[in-house]
Amino acid sequence: MRKDYYLNVTLGAFRALNANRRRSFMTMLGIIIGVAAVIIIIAIGAGAQSLILTQVQSFGSNLIGVLPGKSEKNGPPASVFGVAITTLTLDDATALANKSNVPHAVAVAPFTRGTGAVTWRNNSYDTNFNGTSADLIEVEGGEVISGRFFTKEEVAGTARVVVLGDTVKNELFGQTDPVGQSVRLKNNAFTVIGVMKQRGTVAFQNYDDLVYLPVTTMQKIIAGVHHLGLLRLKVDAEANIDQTISDVEITLRNRHGIEDQSGENDDFSVRSGKDALDILTTITNGLRFFLAAMAALSLLVGGIGIMNIMLIRVVERTREIGLRQAVGARRFDIMAQFLAESVAITLSGGIIGIGIGELLSFLIALVAQKLGYAWPFSFSFLAILLAVSVSMAIGLIFGLYPAAKASKLDPIEALRYE
Repeated sequence: MRKDYYLNVTLGAFRALNANRRRSFMTMLGIIIGVAAVIIIIAIGAGAQSLILTQVQSFGSNLIGVLPGKSEKNGPPASVFGVAITTLTLDDATALANKSNVPHAVAVAPFTRGTGAVTWRNNSYDTNFNGTSADLIEVEGGEVISGRFFTKEEVAGTARVVVLGDTVKNELFGQTDPVGQSVRLKNNAFTVIGVMKQRGTVAFQNYDDLVYLPVTTMQKIIAGVHHLGLLRLKVDAEANIDQTISDVEITLRNRHGIEDQSGENDDFSVRSGKDALDILTTITNGLRFFLAAMAALSLLVGGIGIMNIMLIRVVERTREIGLRQAVGARRFDIMAQFLAESVAITLSGGIIGIGIGELLSFLIALVAQKLGYAWPFSFSFLAILLAVSVSMAIGLIFGLYPAAKASKLDPIEALRYE
């Protein structure tokens, strides 16, 4: 009997919605938009997070980064936010490359970066300058497709040579072979000795939009500085990461005259690839949940709209309510019927919203993949379950007041209502 009762209530609710399909659809539109927005935001967040983490992982798990400035264990140093800190030098890079100091370091690449125009004849292109060492390819990967990379001797001799990224080469030279040509960087002449193979964007860095030059040349001729912006070390094995971090910290503390070995007074920060992944995961998770919460606010607006429509339904069906009470319907029966209608509206809207959200998420992932990004399509059962649950909860919460108002109508007054 109880099953038949609830089945009849449910069927009655859907019959009531079907009787006025246009109004029912407009009522559930807020829920459709809200649920679709939540599904899309969660899917986009998961795809973007996967893309970012994959980009960082592509560097390899055996890299260590050293940045100037102290930082908290789980936070970035101040240099990341554009604060100029001059505590790292080229001599520090030389010391870290010494096997007696850091035995597990395979190669060390220092970096000093800048921006400016590179000019060849009448062609000019604004790009990024990357002053580094001959060990760059060993540390970060990449391949010279034409010519060669600069040598340790050229770095030591402050040679005026450059290697072009693929985009820079195409923008300046087109189909002309640039090797041996002379280009100008900030009114200084440099000889092009090589061109890098197209690589694309890795870990937020477009490797094709770069001009590589010896770090000493970058410091003395282009930037006019003596400090470094970053050091990267390649470790011989992932198992030796922790030991290498300890060796790097001890070496830099000794060089910088820091006696405290606790790290409290360090003027540098050492991070492994795993640390970077953990920090990025924490940040992207926070952004995903924040954006999903913002999208979920539209569900609240949809719930208010449902409550208003259900109140209108109570007024429109006053005589029907009175008639049902006259033939024996209890207050509970009236309340259950209106609650069922409210839940039916939100549940139907939630299901439609899930379908639209998943379809749009799939299309976004497809477009991103066509553009060359490693963007997976994320089908989250948790997001679907959450969307359905929230939809039903909104139907119950915002349908409760209209249902209670309907159940409290006086049957005699209701039958008299015109």
